[in-house]
Amino acid sequence: MTAQPIASYIDHTLLKPEASREDILTVCREAAEYRFKAVCVNPVWVSTVRNELKGSGVLTCSVIGFPLGATPTEVKVFEARGAVADGADEIDMVINIAAARAGDSERLSADIAAVAKAVHESGAILKVIIETSLLNGEEKVLACQAAVAAGADFVKTSTGFNGGGATVEDVALMRQTVGPDVGVKASGGVRSVEDAMAMIDAGATRIGASSGIAIVKGEQGTSAY
Repeated sequence: MTAQPIASYIDHTLLKPEASREDILTVCREAAEYRFKAVCVNPVWVSTVRNELKGSGVLTCSVIGFPLGATPTEVKVFEARGAVADGADEIDMVINIAAARAGDSERLSADIAAVAKAVHESGAILKVIIETSLLNGEEKVLACQAAVAAGADFVKTSTGFNGGGATVEDVALMRQTVGPDVGVKASGGVRSVEDAMAMIDAGATRIGASSGIAIVKGEQGTSAY
């Protein structure tokens, strides 16, 4: 259990491609009201979110190489720099999943390191999405090790778009692999305060959820990114 308010763990997330400007503004207002940690959106909305959250204390987060992770490294770097320039405090990038599946830690780490360098140059934070639902245990460990070696600030379970989502077992494995000094973000299918607390007890230091309000109210939400 944690004495820290549950809201302060939550990245209030809206990544649906059809989300409208009003939808994005609503999420920002909710985040400010409930004092969530961040609002996580697609890159096209970063400047809108940054402006709306100004003075609220809520961070602006965006996703890169999302949701497949299959774009070239230089494209991820360009996208990350653009999002940071637009005001993103945090970047959640998707790894080269094929490299993880192939056991190619060198290619995996190089992809992450290039984005980490671009993000850290501006003082932003990098979270690395390993997409646990597509990896076996050995591949999850490899991806987490590559992320740490490349200078990631967090590892993250899932995009929420490729099936599956966060599990207590995966969060515990990720925490064991990265050690105490790298963050672990549980994302995908976290719908209730019970879900969130189980992830935190397993080692998560951040929760990605579109059901943030339901979580802080002790209700059951839906997972609709």
